[in-house]
Amino acid sequence: MVSVIYETKGRAREFAELAINLYNFCSHGCVYCYSPDVIHKNREVFSTGLYPRITAQDIVQSAKQWADKGETRRILLSFLCDVYQPIEQETQLTRKCIMALHEVGLNVTILTKGGLKSMRDFDLLTNKDAYATTLTLYNENDSLRWEPNAASPKERLTALESACWKGIETWVSLEPVIDPEQTKYLVGLTADITGHYKLGKLNYENQLPPELKEQISEINWHDFGWEMKSLFDRIHAKYYFKKDLLKEMRVNPTEFKQTWV
Repeated sequence: MVSVIYETKGRAREFAELAINLYNFCSHGCVYCYSPDVIHKNREVFSTGLYPRITAQDIVQSAKQWADKGETRRILLSFLCDVYQPIEQETQLTRKCIMALHEVGLNVTILTKGGLKSMRDFDLLTNKDAYATTLTLYNENDSLRWEPNAASPKERLTALESACWKGIETWVSLEPVIDPEQTKYLVGLTADITGHYKLGKLNYENQLPPELKEQISEINWHDFGWEMKSLFDRIHAKYYFKKDLLKEMRVNPTEFKQTWV
């Protein structure tokens, strides 16, 4: 049987200890996406998949196995793809996955750039689950340049606010940071609808087009990191700084006080 629920490793473990990858492709076309390199796929091929990598029955079987072991950790959907990319409207595999996990007492964390599409399943999420969205840019033209087929920033903010008002735990992934000033602005926009942030730098600059690579190279990660810590502390937010950013801030990860772990 194909691997379904799995223990994460490396950088992925800074997001979640358990995850499921429903698809092995993603049509959002984010230029900074690391997934094609991870699974050794051409970027064009990765963005044009047709079928899920697992079935609903695979999920049911795996969920039962983990539940029988007494698992209580939330399971992230997902790392290699966005579970609310357009094909999800046809397959509804994400919805089936949430239902299968809940059926045996397991809970989920949704991480998506799907915006309004992701609100379809809010009727399934409880206060034991979590909903997170990735916010990289606020300017719509910039977002289209970097994340051409993902939901607009405004749609993602709408979905996050809706989840908050429904009593679902929310958090924001501020990764990868592309424009430090827009990142700070997004924190201001979301401070009332989430109190939790994960912050990380862009790590795969070499795969970017030259003009975008130049934009990232101009960021002073050291100063930005400390400015963000001051901002989070000022608004009493809970935060987790990714290790790659802490390295740029010249601080030992074991000595940096994360307020959300």
